[in-house]
Amino acid sequence: MSKTDFLKYQAQTTPHPLGLEVSHAQGSYIYDINGKKHLDFVAGVSACSLGHCHPKVVNAVKEQAEKYMHVMVYGEYVQQPAVTYAKLLASFLSKNLECTYLVNSGTEAIEGAIKLARRYTGRSQLIAAKHAYHGNTMGSLSLMGYEERKSPFRPLIPDIDFIQFNLASDLEKITERTAAVILETIQGGAGFILPKDGYLEKVRKRCAEVGALLILDEIQPGFGRTGKLFAFQHYNCTPDILVIGKGMASGLPVGAFVASKKIMDCLQEDPKLGHITTFGGNPVIAAASLATLKEITETQLIEQTLKKEKLFRTLLVHPLIREIRGKGLMLALLFKTPEMANYLVLEAAKNGLILFWLLFEPKAVRLSPPLTISEEEIALGCGQIISILNTFKPSPVN
Repeated sequence: MSKTDFLKYQAQTTPHPLGLEVSHAQGSYIYDINGKKHLDFVAGVSACSLGHCHPKVVNAVKEQAEKYMHVMVYGEYVQQPAVTYAKLLASFLSKNLECTYLVNSGTEAIEGAIKLARRYTGRSQLIAAKHAYHGNTMGSLSLMGYEERKSPFRPLIPDIDFIQFNLASDLEKITERTAAVILETIQGGAGFILPKDGYLEKVRKRCAEVGALLILDEIQPGFGRTGKLFAFQHYNCTPDILVIGKGMASGLPVGAFVASKKIMDCLQEDPKLGHITTFGGNPVIAAASLATLKEITETQLIEQTLKKEKLFRTLLVHPLIREIRGKGLMLALLFKTPEMANYLVLEAAKNGLILFWLLFEPKAVRLSPPLTISEEEIALGCGQIISILNTFKPSPVN
């Protein structure tokens, strides 16, 4: 493998990618081509719920790949892995979240949810939160609360308005014109901001009053990361449409949107093929999703997540750390300056610890390790973080 070829032939998203040359990965570690192991506190940005190459997921993929990998576009043939997965998922959700549409990524699931809400309600207005992040396709981008990221790609989809997350007075903007309110249960890119003071319950009530649907984006906090299977289960607020992805298949590309059968059925006609996908519900991906869901729900991983959160908060005490935001194993270290955050991420990379930034909060560092990470590994990584912060010296002011 050549880093030069990587930079030349593979499209880049920033001028300075980290450029770790990966040999293999196992459990909580990624190994580079020189044999050095790197403790992973990021888990593919929350995607590798069960760590790297979990044997049950690998076996499920192998077994399904030997049977069939793709036979027909989504929704035409009965494919056992997808059907079994959707049925098992429904068993952990309320009756109004019984029907799952499987797609290829979180942002595609957002697109499907937008279409579903507009089609079902016959309304066009969508309301999202300021500082929101729901993906980067055109519909998802339209819901993003950061104009500097959106403006180069305008015009985007119309009739979208914004409210301030956790500001109850803004809920008056939700009216009989509103097709749906779409929120991250926990705001991710903005800095792992939790709902407070019954905010989601208030949104749920307002949506019911005006006949709008509530869409909750659980792409990042879902699948046990916050100490419940889904984060909304902490807040007494069940959405009309649930959007999931990331940790759903232990690192394979997947997403889904979930609703009642009544709501979902409106994609069947007027027009037919209201939402279609070639590879959504792919049997190999569905097999990985099924193995992941079983492992998360049949073990103590979800319960252990909150214990591991407490360990992180106990060990990560340092004068430079102003706050630890988030819940479970969706945590963010907040610093006074972006310089401190950058220093920690880059120095950790040199020392075999993988950390990463948040999308829109430059003073934050992400901690989203695999749910399977051990207490010993947490202690090891936290010790490295404290040691690195002890060496930080701010740049001289000119």
